[in-house]
Amino acid sequence: MNLSPHISQKFNAELNNIRAKALTMGGIVEKQLTDGINALIQGDAAVAEMVVNSDYKVNAMEVSIDEECTQIIARRQPTASDLRLVVAIIKTITDLERIGDEAERIGRLAMNLSTIERPKSNYIELEHLGNHVRNMLHDTLDAYARTDEVAALEIAKRDIIIDREYESILRQMITFMMEDPRQIRRSLDVIWVARSLERIGDHARNICEYIIYLVKGKDVRHTSFEQIEKTLQSP
Repeated sequence: MNLSPHISQKFNAELNNIRAKALTMGGIVEKQLTDGINALIQGDAAVAEMVVNSDYKVNAMEVSIDEECTQIIARRQPTASDLRLVVAIIKTITDLERIGDEAERIGRLAMNLSTIERPKSNYIELEHLGNHVRNMLHDTLDAYARTDEVAALEIAKRDIIIDREYESILRQMITFMMEDPRQIRRSLDVIWVARSLERIGDHARNICEYIIYLVKGKDVRHTSFEQIEKTLQSP
């Protein structure tokens, strides 16, 4: 994004700095998610534990960036696009922190599942859903870096596919538990992993909506994709 120039070069630097830090935070969260999924699929308890223990970094970054944004609002009193940028960053880091929480939860569940006999499917359903979610998050961060509102809308639409896959896994696990009570513990953990992945998809969609807000100046939360498309087409 080409930030509008200001008389104060320091103000420009501050805006660029908090934006860069938000992207750095996004990269850490993306790695946390990737490692969590890999730990689950590979049954690697050591990697899963690393995912759990790394969550403090994400929490610390959220607090630090939020404090910097608050100071900018207090000292600079930004308006128009500058204010939207700061607000969008505050909202984005909140969703990134929650994605980190879900990745930590996946890490904990991966540790649990590593102690249980693996199914013949080797959790292929979670791997498939996980890849969808991971790609969605990666592309969301890319659209955020480029401030690409058109790409953001297309990425947000992927949340529908993720919701469908989650519901499919949920039905499958319920069937397994009904057919064999011995599968209850493992099936419940699989459901919780799938739930965390579905929630990450929701948070990625939120970030896409913040990108549109940043560019168009309109809050598109809780609106249909058709309405968002009309917003993008308007001058």
